[in-house]
Formats: sequence, C-alpha cells, structure tokens
Amino acid sequence: MTGHVRRTLLLLVLTPLLYALVGAPQAASAHTELVSASPKDGADLTKAPDHLTLTFDEPVDLADVRVLTMDGNRLPVSRTAGGATDSVRAALAAPEGGELAVVWSVVDEEDGHASSGRLTFGVGAATAATAATTTGGDEAASPVPAPSPSVRKGLVAARWAGYLALALFVGGVAFITLLWPRGAHEPRARALLVLAWTVGLLATVAALGLQGAYTALGGMRDALRPATYAEVLATEPGVVLASRGLLWVLAAVVLGALMQGGAGTSRSPGWRVGALAVAFGLLRTTGMEGHNSEGSEPTWGAVADFVHLLGASLWIGGLAMLTVAVLPRRRAGELAAVVPGYSRLAAVSVTGIVAAGLVLAWQVVGSYDALLHSSYGHLLLIKTAVLAAVLLAAYASRQWVRTRLDLAVLLRGDAATVRPFGYSVAVETGLVLVVLVVTSLLVTADPGR
Repeated sequence: MTGHVRRTLLLLVLTPLLYALVGAPQAASAHTELVSASPKDGADLTKAPDHLTLTFDEPVDLADVRVLTMDGNRLPVSRTAGGATDSVRAALAAPEGGELAVVWSVVDEEDGHASSGRLTFGVGAATAATAATTTGGDEAASPVPAPSPSVRKGLVAARWAGYLALALFVGGVAFITLLWPRGAHEPRARALLVLAWTVGLLATVAALGLQGAYTALGGMRDALRPATYAEVLATEPGVVLASRGLLWVLAAVVLGALMQGGAGTSRSPGWRVGALAVAFGLLRTTGMEGHNSEGSEPTWGAVADFVHLLGASLWIGGLAMLTVAVLPRRRAGELAAVVPGYSRLAAVSVTGIVAAGLVLAWQVVGSYDALLHSSYGHLLLIKTAVLAAVLLAAYASRQWVRTRLDLAVLLRGDAATVRPFGYSVAVETGLVLVVLVVTSLLVTADPGR
C-alpha cells in the first residue's frame, strides 16, 4: 500500500470522527421562536426608538438572525448590553410617515429551519391616523413573511434525492462487500453506485443554495447566487451540508478503488476501514439536519437517528441491488449465496428501523396529542402506514426465500420461478421510495411540541 493511499485512508477515518464531535447534539425544544420584543409589536411610541431588542426561546447565533426594513435593507444586529445569548439588538433608522415596521427571521442552529415575523410600531402624532386607517378594515393585513413555497418544495426534493442517494450508495457498497463481492465487476451494479454518488453530490450542492434561499426568505433565483452560498456557509446547517459535500468527494475515492480492484479490494481491511469511515460520516451529517436533537434526550435521539438511517440504507440499497443487478442475471449459484444472506440482513435492518423509529417518535413528537393533532404527527402516521405495507411486501419476499429458493436454484434460475420474488421486491422498492418522500417532508415540517 503506497504512502498516498495510507494518507487518504487516514483522512477518511479522521474526517467523520471530527464531524461527529463538532456536530454533537444539544438539547432543543422545537424551532427557534420569538418570545418578546422591545418595543412590543403594535406599541404606540411618542418618539422613534434607536434600537429594537428581540428575545428568543433559545440561544441564537448573530449570523442566524436577520432584521430588515420593509424596503429590504438589512439592519445591523449585535448582542445586547448584558451579553445574553438568546437576545439580539438591531439598530433602527428614523421612521417615515410616523410608522415603523421591520421583518425578522431566525434560523434554528440545530436543523436549519427558519422562523419569521413582522413587527410594526406607531410613532408620534401619526399614530392616531394610522390606527384609524387600520381599524377601518378596508385594507387587508400584510401577510407575515415566510420562506418561498417553491424554495421549500425544492429543498424537500433535494433532501429526498439525498436520502435516496445515501441509501443506494451505503447500502449498495455494503451489499457488495458483505454478500456479493463479484458484483463489483457487474456493469449494472457499478452504474447504480455511480448514479447514487452523482445524485448525492449534486443534491448536496443544490441543498446548500436552497437552504440559503430558504433561511433568507428568498426565491429560487437566490438559490443560484454565489452570495447565498457564502452566507449559508457561515451558519451551522451550511457547515453540515458542506461537510457532507466533502464526504461525497471522499466517497469517490472509495468507489474508484472498489471498481478498480473488484472483489480483492472489497476484502482489503484498509479499504473497508475507509469505506466504513465515509459511510459513518455521510450517515451522521445527514442525520444532523433532522429533528433528532429536539426533546429531553438529544443524545438518544442522535443514536436512534443513526441506527434508523443505517438500517434504511442497508435495506434499500440491498433491495436496489437485488432488483437491478442480481435478479436479472438469474444465476442459480448467486441466488443461493446472495438471497438468503440479504434476507437475514434485511430482517436485522428492519428490526433496527422499527426500534429506532419508536425512540425518534417519542423524542420528537413527545405525546399522543401531538401525534394525532399536528401536521408532523399526521405525516408520521402516513409514513408508518406506508412502512407497514412495505413490511407486508418484505414478508412475501421472505416467504419466497424460505419455500421457493431451493426450487429456483434447482431449476437454474428459471424465469417463471423467480418472477414472483422479483415482483414482491419491486413493490417493496416502490413503496420505500414513497417512505423517503414522507421522510423528506418530515424533516421540513415543524414538530410543534
């Protein structure tokens, strides 16, 4: 092994460990919300204040807080005189027309979700006139600023693509390493892994711009601006996304070595350490953008989320490999060697998914009332229902392995014998894609604890 390869593997090992330490979760109750403002919203003031104080329900970073005038000018923000980490102070300019209005927004440090609102004050003699106008009811109240729906949908799509790419790459590499070393030379398997890597990297880059536009309450055009990328990289969610992008770049080294060396590389201890480190980093940085840190036990939430993502990746990646690469070959020896091993691996993965999912539901939702009467709880129930359908398809696949696999091997992979198993695997795979869509919506939704 050359010195260059040793240094690369060492970097692969140290990088995710560093991100795991930097990204250690801290307790949070929900998305960051405004607790109070001084002056209060709607206050009638005799003179214009020179500053506005905002107090939130948890500590905030100055880079995550924006205060803008109604014409879009950003006001300077600083810490309050007491240095409290949950309060900020925004300098105000003289109002025009006796009314002062600003828009505030804040980004949750843990999951990158944005909260926003509007504050309006009457100043001086114009207060009475303003009040008379607003109480007449002829003019509709201006809507509270919120992230663009198109940006939100784009962010959900990017996260769905990221989840799918993670599962296909991590699960696919694990499938080849543990169950099917010869698959490293199979063109379909190689194409699936390359596609997963490409989608993962592109989805991460797109998510960076979309996250910046989302937190800045901008539109889709803002997601393409270099300034948006520069601003989001100054926030914790941006650092997490950038870290994931670097890990996808390092994953190219792992994938390239596997394709070049084939089965021999997949058995190499050095390569396995590097692949394990990259997989750990990708799983950890993906989990850091979710709600697992919210609740009374954030550490348990982070562990459960990691187990949840790992189990889903091993399950989904293996399903894709079976559907795309193994079953179309219908080789009796491969079916006898690979299918039973994957059946056992899938059973362990599903057990981990269910157990970790229960912990996450307790950690994030927190009560039966929130489960039944919040949009987040409704999405979680939909995900559970679809997952139950997936498990039924998985059960059908497992029954085929127990009762028909020997016959399929005896008949040397006869198409009619293998076809029912292929159908159940295809249905299982399609339903899993629906589960990933709901998961992407859950990451964007507010748990509303």
